Amino acid sequence: MLPPIEHRIAEELGVSPRQVIAAVQLLDDGATVPFVARYRKEATGGLDDTQLRTLEERLGYLRELEDRRATVLASIEEQGKLTPELRADVDNADTKQRLEDLYLPYKPKRRTKAQIAREAGIGPLAESLFADPALTPEAEAEKYLDADAGFADVKSVLEGARQILMEQFAEDAALLGELRGYLHEHGEVRSTVIEGKENEGAKFRDWFDFREPIAKMPSHRALALLRGRNEGVLRLALDVERADPDAPHPCEGRIAARFGIRNQGRPADRWLADTVRWTWSVKISIHLELELMNELRERAEEEAIRVFARNLKALLLAAPAGSRPTIGLDPGIRTGVKVAVVDATGKLVDTATVYPFEPRRDRETSLAALAMLAKKHAVELIAIGNGTASRETDALAAELIQRHPELKLTKVMVSEAGASVYSASELAAREFPDVDVSLRGAVSIARRLQDPLAELVKIDPKSIGVGQYQHDVNQGRLAKSLDAVVEDCVNAVGVDVNMASAPLLARISGLNPALAANIVEYRNSNGPFRDRSALKDVPRLGPKTFEQAAGFLRIPNGDNPLDASSVHPEAYPVIERILARIQKGVRELMGNGGFLKTLRPAEFTDERFGLPTVQDILAELEKPGRDPRPEFRTASFRDGIETLKDLQPGMLLEGVVTNVTNFGAFVDIGVHQDGLVHISALSSTFVKDPHSVVKAGQVVKVKVLEVDIPRNRIALTMRLSDEPARQTGRDGRGTDDRPRNQAPRDARQPARRDAGDRRPATGSALAEAFARARGK
Repeated sequence: MLPPIEHRIAEELGVSPRQVIAAVQLLDDGATVPFVARYRKEATGGLDDTQLRTLEERLGYLRELEDRRATVLASIEEQGKLTPELRADVDNADTKQRLEDLYLPYKPKRRTKAQIAREAGIGPLAESLFADPALTPEAEAEKYLDADAGFADVKSVLEGARQILMEQFAEDAALLGELRGYLHEHGEVRSTVIEGKENEGAKFRDWFDFREPIAKMPSHRALALLRGRNEGVLRLALDVERADPDAPHPCEGRIAARFGIRNQGRPADRWLADTVRWTWSVKISIHLELELMNELRERAEEEAIRVFARNLKALLLAAPAGSRPTIGLDPGIRTGVKVAVVDATGKLVDTATVYPFEPRRDRETSLAALAMLAKKHAVELIAIGNGTASRETDALAAELIQRHPELKLTKVMVSEAGASVYSASELAAREFPDVDVSLRGAVSIARRLQDPLAELVKIDPKSIGVGQYQHDVNQGRLAKSLDAVVEDCVNAVGVDVNMASAPLLARISGLNPALAANIVEYRNSNGPFRDRSALKDVPRLGPKTFEQAAGFLRIPNGDNPLDASSVHPEAYPVIERILARIQKGVRELMGNGGFLKTLRPAEFTDERFGLPTVQDILAELEKPGRDPRPEFRTASFRDGIETLKDLQPGMLLEGVVTNVTNFGAFVDIGVHQDGLVHISALSSTFVKDPHSVVKAGQVVKVKVLEVDIPRNRIALTMRLSDEPARQTGRDGRGTDDRPRNQAPRDARQPARRDAGDRRPATGSALAEAFARARGK
């Protein structure tokens, strides 16, 4: 019998069952992961949000498994076929797949050829030939002729017997488990182009004749192959490499061994061998190929979702520029540059459209307009969207700064991913009903420089564009994962309840869009909240919601200075005990790091608040309301480097990481096309996971290794001592575009790389990485 669910999860997480039991109870009672991670450390033994998310996911899976187990047992018992041995096997099935294998012979199914044969009384023939291969199949079959049942000749009778044995073999749970394991270990995914699709599917040319072990295939490669199949360009198959393609499949030997079938020259041996062959080719191989390819897809999707989630987290927790008046510029050429000015609180105070580029080329008027807006609103920052005409707009901003040093402006290139989605959204329409759609994007660009988290929560995470193959994965699982990331990030930072928008408030622990709207409406009607307890007056915000949300809602400059911190109101009595002991006021204590370090946390614990909570309280008092995000820093794109044609191998540049994948990182260096730093070029030491070296939003220094203009590809390295590949003219073709440690290969056959291959990916190998990353 399997251990209880909580014990299984505890073993997987490497923690004690007591921790898991406590966490499960809290989650079942309606607590959120951020709340449990932050404020219930005594109960869970300090499980963090990552562990709790995993726990939550596994809890759902294992509970579904238990529900399915009960259904399976009830079904088999109803059929009168539940033996003690079968019950024990079902009770010990630790995965859904194992459970379904056991249930397969008893699962209600449509009427099969084997069932028809049994109904005609052919079952004993199958049993006798299987038990005694010395019998002659044709002679034995003569005894079972039944024209009325559809078995009028020996051939049809033997076919019926074969169908019975094939079904019996194909529904053997132990055999299926063995063959599944063998194929997973030794199977290869083979990809070929569908005849006639060579030109139409040119973007998949790397996969026209490709094979790779299924167990080692990385997620991005699997998703590229699956996309090619879905678009009708590629044909995929799962097979085992054999020296002699005409030899029997290795799995046939395993089926024969499982049932003791061997060729000893007896009359029925050939017939039984053919039954084994048909069992594999007609029944099991199709079933297992479909299953393992689905498993590959699910594994690839889960990895892609994890990559997206990690990139999203890095982007959401990027350094904010802070409460500084900002001009947002949404670049455009023919339609002009859209301008939005927001004050230090993010409120839109002015808009304009300037036309410094073709066809008007009204540069002087544009510069004058921008200078006037900057002076009028005491602007400190210029946020420039990184889309079309961004470098031209960046040059315009640079000229503005040069001409007006007295304004003390700083320009920053900002990712505008998702800005157009926000501009056309219902939320943007409600927020700016009288502002043109084209100008709303400039507002979003300005605000996301001030506070990326507060602005990006308004956009569907899938539209932010920091994932790979996000449109190819399970959209439900993707949305759930990304929503969890947003929730964790928002609660890790906390929000000013008097400033936060409804979309931001809706992400706070315990709140939802309706309650968030109620909070905004209440503060608009009654003025700013003066203390956290006033939140209890918000309609439909009850005690349970207050408990979940209060610690993450901050009130700077309120009546109680503790309300500006992450200390939960329920723990204020702990601080009162501290103040009573030291005879100081709370304002004297907050920020007094030297004194706080002299306190012994164990002296202020009680039955409810243990050492972890007291330690957190003292740490928060030392730096009250501290923001966990890094210090704001900007990348400086090199002047004069605006397009791919401006790049030369060997150039040292500064850029911003826009996306991190399992095979490397994409970096914006200001030329409208991100470059790729392959995993092998991220560090001089071995890198297993690119996320351990870089994250989205990070400013990095890179060297240009190669520029492929025809295919819009840039090879970069963060190992600044690397030498670029030799390259000729501006057509992007070089005399030797291979990695320096790679021998020439047939251009028609893509290089085979497994997950452990870490060769420097410059030249054509990098181009292949691009193709596989983008699915183009």
